[in-house]
Amino acid sequence: MLALWQFAVNRSSLHLLPGPVEAAGGIVDLARHGLLLKYVTASLFRVTWGFLAAAVVAIPLGLVIGWYRRFEMALNPLIQILRPISPLAWIPIAILWFGVGDLSAVFLIFLSCFFPLVLTAMNAVQRIPAMYVNAGRNFGLGPAALVYRVLYPAVLPQLITGLRITLGVAWLVVVAAEMIAVNSGLGFLVVDARNAGNRYDLVVAAMVLIGLIGLLLDLGMRSLEGAKSLEWGYSED
Repeated sequence: MLALWQFAVNRSSLHLLPGPVEAAGGIVDLARHGLLLKYVTASLFRVTWGFLAAAVVAIPLGLVIGWYRRFEMALNPLIQILRPISPLAWIPIAILWFGVGDLSAVFLIFLSCFFPLVLTAMNAVQRIPAMYVNAGRNFGLGPAALVYRVLYPAVLPQLITGLRITLGVAWLVVVAAEMIAVNSGLGFLVVDARNAGNRYDLVVAAMVLIGLIGLLLDLGMRSLEGAKSLEWGYSED
């Protein structure tokens, strides 16, 4: 792929797109000026806090809504109304509430993760086979023990899958948010390099970094699926 990329650039008479060598040089240039670590850390910082905040709030809420029918009847319509609204549509409101800075980006990431995680938790609870719950009750498990011994183990495989997908969404949203709501990070680098003298080598370098970090984040989440306590949830039998 790298060879084809370089070949296409060499064959083009317009030279609009930098080749892989130029993109690699852009990454080196960023590292030399101390911007590489700064921008990568800024993006990961926002994703981490937005993603974790959404998981802490959305997963318990989704479990409660899925477990109790009345909660679902009361809250599900509101969730279904808000869920289709793109997180990027909240950018003006985020800037109005939090100003230009980290809080705006974290808020947008929180929104992008919140609704998918709520729905994942709801569906995971509702798909628990009734015999698991009945078996727990027959063994005399109280409400707290039933949640700890039956509910959480049964929903964890689906939650891990949902977290993996949602983390990818969070990484997409942070790049878009950084193009507008902050003045640092890899998304900001794309816009800033374009505006500051058409440094397309830095634009492509930022795109390569975004892809590589996204791949590493996905591999990290996929590794959780290999935990022995979760293997049963991914069995084909």
